[in-house]
Amino acid sequence: MGAAMAGHLLSKGHALTVSSRTRSKAEGLLQQGARWAESPAQVAAESDVVFTMVGFPMDVSDVYLGEAGLVQQARVGMVFVDMTTAPPSLAGTIAETIKARGAHFLDAPVSGGDVGARNASLSIMVGGETGVMEAIRPLFESLGQTIVHQGATGAGQHAKLCNQIVIAGTMIGVCESLLYGSRAGLDLETMLQSIRGGAAACWALDNLAPRILARNFDPGFFVEHFVKDMGMALEESRRMRLVLPGLALVHQLYLAVQAHGHGRSGTQALMLALEELSNVRVSAGRAEPSQ
Repeated sequence: MGAAMAGHLLSKGHALTVSSRTRSKAEGLLQQGARWAESPAQVAAESDVVFTMVGFPMDVSDVYLGEAGLVQQARVGMVFVDMTTAPPSLAGTIAETIKARGAHFLDAPVSGGDVGARNASLSIMVGGETGVMEAIRPLFESLGQTIVHQGATGAGQHAKLCNQIVIAGTMIGVCESLLYGSRAGLDLETMLQSIRGGAAACWALDNLAPRILARNFDPGFFVEHFVKDMGMALEESRRMRLVLPGLALVHQLYLAVQAHGHGRSGTQALMLALEELSNVRVSAGRAEPSQ
């Protein structure tokens, strides 16, 4: 996702300095004119606005607060934007550290997956100062179509966890619908044609159900990242004394998917765990007993 998003900024004529743990992943951007930096600190030294998109909270902490982290080169007036899904409390810690150097921080996680990143159609949920967000709105508009200020620092992360809770419930619904329709003898593509046009219409039916039918479990969004996000939502819910049994159930099922070696598959791989429970295999056509 990060490479596609950076590409949109380049295409709009912005000078871009990039860094990644694996340089080969940035080669396409370098060929388009981006400059390479050996560390996050070097990126900050050469930039006025810095966007980060990494995998896990520990990565966010290291990129910002590590020995060669972004904070080392933070200057008055700079803007840092973390688009990773990470704990709201971590956003607060980073914001305070950056603010002490006279710079600004926004937490701005996104939704839309690989399709949204490629098409610059992401939904961006922003926490932090309104004025800072508006100052760099043109950059956000290069990456997404829905840019909404959610509130103070951390609010963007809370909004993203709300998004992930909805996706968790939606994904189990999509997968169980396909299981049921297949066992009932329906042509699944015909069934989907009907329910996509009714109250069940959603992004997952349009984008992930066809991948399931094609047995395509390549990642648009990694299972291991979704497990991380659901875990954060459950932790936050415990802190707020909320009971979210639906989320807890789907989290457990995704842990099973991960335990079976599919942590780097896409979220549609939830079907693999559900198929095992019913001893069936779903594809376009009817259900087949698992071998």
